[in-house]
Amino acid sequence: MTSQTTVKTLLILGASGDLTGRLLLPGLARLVARGRAGGLALVGAGSDPWTPDQWRTRVTEAFATAEAVADSDGRTALKDMAESTVYHQLDVTADGALAELLGNLAGPVAVYFALPPHVSQKACEVLQPDQVPAGTRLVMEKPFGSSTESARSLNQTLVRLVPEDHVYRVDHFLGKATVLNILGLRFANNFLEPVWNRDHIERVEIIFDEDLALEGRARYYDGAGALRDMVQSHLLQIMALIALEPPATIHERELRDAVSAVLRASAIKAPYAKSTRRARYTAGSIAGRTVPDYAAEEGVDPARNTETLAEVRVAIDNWRWKGVPFILRSGKALGNKRKEAVITFRPVPHLPLGFSGVDSPNQLRIGFGPDTLQLDMDVNGPGDIFTLDRATLKAELNASELLPYGEVLEGVLNGDPLLSVRGDTAEDCWRIIEPVLRSWGRDDVPLEEYDAGGPGPAGWLAVPNGAAGE
Repeated sequence: MTSQTTVKTLLILGASGDLTGRLLLPGLARLVARGRAGGLALVGAGSDPWTPDQWRTRVTEAFATAEAVADSDGRTALKDMAESTVYHQLDVTADGALAELLGNLAGPVAVYFALPPHVSQKACEVLQPDQVPAGTRLVMEKPFGSSTESARSLNQTLVRLVPEDHVYRVDHFLGKATVLNILGLRFANNFLEPVWNRDHIERVEIIFDEDLALEGRARYYDGAGALRDMVQSHLLQIMALIALEPPATIHERELRDAVSAVLRASAIKAPYAKSTRRARYTAGSIAGRTVPDYAAEEGVDPARNTETLAEVRVAIDNWRWKGVPFILRSGKALGNKRKEAVITFRPVPHLPLGFSGVDSPNQLRIGFGPDTLQLDMDVNGPGDIFTLDRATLKAELNASELLPYGEVLEGVLNGDPLLSVRGDTAEDCWRIIEPVLRSWGRDDVPLEEYDAGGPGPAGWLAVPNGAAGE
């Protein structure tokens, strides 16, 4: 934990947008209701000409769910914040506009850029260092840049305004409970760490398959796709947590150093027709709901060939993981919703004669949201004691009482960048996937298709041929 002082004002830029209403404000509400944001003032700003009543109505409605389950102190805190919050119509890209607002707010101020990336970058570029009050924290939503070069440029802009540890690059997919659950599993169990390497693990799969389709997000998603939207940011971060070397402490510097070391050793290797796959959903049905062909969705440009399902095999070229494929997959409009990491161990070298049944490799499954643990192993019986059967040990892991955005905001307010993506890491994530993006842009890898509500293209359930290190 750093020694930064607690934030006094949370300024949300893009206050009238979808992200604020759907995720940010409900996350803040849970934080406030549990007494973990005492004395915080909430200020909204946006380009829409909202009246004070419109903004307060949005805040009150977003707070409703948390208020319904809060105790009397929590309800009072939520009501006080909703009644005292103010809204400013503001063009954040206009010279001096954001600086003037910052100068009139009680500090330290956390500025949350709930805006399109290019607008956030422009807003920071027009700010001058002497216009940013001491202690200000800048909170940036993904995607952080659009390439290694743009991420580096944005990093340079931000650290010109505030120190690096005052920049929070949000990855809400990695809540604090999830991070600590992964680290606790790995480093608090002596039977796991000795086999957590290339000698005993055959492959690692990190999967985020959604049953949601485009859901009206064409404006953003059709320019991003699954590889940029999920793999470049969230899944590479989970991969790093699973693969990192043991840090001495869970202090943000040591943990983020360890994450950075993994990503620096990581690459997706050519030929990309062997190490990557991409696909796009066509019309289908999910849970009785008709889903149109992605290419026919409003706002989609079919000529972009935007993928809605992406899979890559990452090689981590270090002593621990050389030759072990890390398979990262994320897709939309799939029939089976999966959010998990699957660690498959190598088969036993020899099974004594006399045993029958299927001898399957052990698998450890770490589920995300809710966080769960499942260990699959072969055991004797029941029935014929010489017959091997699959048994599964299951456990539910610690769950946070906060929503994902509440965990993010708590770190920002308290000055703890543990959950924030560090600048060098953000650049490395782009460096890893940029060659794939260029290859896909040349159509080196075919764009396959799958029915919405189905399992994905034929054959995708199988692990691709070849090792990640080839």
